[in-house]
Amino acid sequence: MPKIIVEVMPKEVLLDPAGKSVNNALHRKGHKDITAVRIGKRIELHFDRPITDKDLEEAREIGEGFLSNGVIEDVVKISSEN
Repeated sequence: MPKIIVEVMPKEVLLDPAGKSVNNALHRKGHKDITAVRIGKRIELHFDRPITDKDLEEAREIGEGFLSNGVIEDVVKISSEN
């Protein structure tokens, strides 16, 4: 099934509390070489037909306008799997 994948991450300049918690837990488990963890979202948009360039453009608009909070998040990647 063709799909578009929208990846959303917290803005680089903002604290990522979930990522910080995971990083601290990893350090407690002995993974001291990991310096930071950032946690984001992966959203899959499924289609019953081949994906077009227009679909990818619309997915970016949907990602930026509906699937993410532009104040604290960035859409970092739009990709398709046919």
